[in-house]
Amino acid sequence: MPRDLRQYFYQLAETSRKYYLPYLSSFMGIGDGTAVLEIGCGEGGNLLPFARAGCQVTGVDMAEDKIRAARQFFSEEGAEGRFLASDIFEVKELEGCFDLILCHDVVEHIRDKEEFMRRVRLYLKPGSGIAFFAFPAWQMPFGGHQQMCRNRTLARLPYFHLLPAGLYRRILKLGGEDPATVEGLLDIKKTATPIELFERLVRRSGMQKIDRRFYLVNPHYEAKFGLRPRRLPALPGAIPWLRNFYTTSCFYLLK
Repeated sequence: MPRDLRQYFYQLAETSRKYYLPYLSSFMGIGDGTAVLEIGCGEGGNLLPFARAGCQVTGVDMAEDKIRAARQFFSEEGAEGRFLASDIFEVKELEGCFDLILCHDVVEHIRDKEEFMRRVRLYLKPGSGIAFFAFPAWQMPFGGHQQMCRNRTLARLPYFHLLPAGLYRRILKLGGEDPATVEGLLDIKKTATPIELFERLVRRSGMQKIDRRFYLVNPHYEAKFGLRPRRLPALPGAIPWLRNFYTTSCFYLLK
């Protein structure tokens, strides 16, 4: 496997071990037999610490190459996990099976978010299952995922994803980005997820909010950039819309 995929797998695993697993453990028992599903699992890094803790982990992603990588990395680590290259909502036999569902950096890519949230609920164990959502607020400095750009200047340019779509497209093309990257970034712009939108989706989904945390410095930035995570202070976190501009990660626990 390419070195960058392997590196990303271990970065995610480190963040999950150090931050996601302890956070979730403060709200539910996690250990032998806990059934965990990750929707949009990618190469499976988030699930490795849960597998090590004795959980029965299942990862689903529509990208077959990522599922192949997840299977290989888990095999190399001697960890057990089930990985499916599929649309999770086509795997009906898994409905009602999970104590915990992880949706990490997924919802901001979904077009029909309301339907997505409604259907996620179907995969939780009735009355006891918990869903963990983590996503970047759209208006934060790199909420457009422009770090994907090959042009180093554009990859480090904050907030320019907030420009009108036509101007954004033109800048990306002038920067030498290939058509697939340009269309991918424009698609993310169409599926933008501000905090206020997600709050509305939670209310309409029939799920209840257990906890919410906003981060000024995303916990994953520690493994990726060596930056210490920092929670957003309560006051700026309570100001609708303005908080989107400096919230690099939003954690939500729903049941």
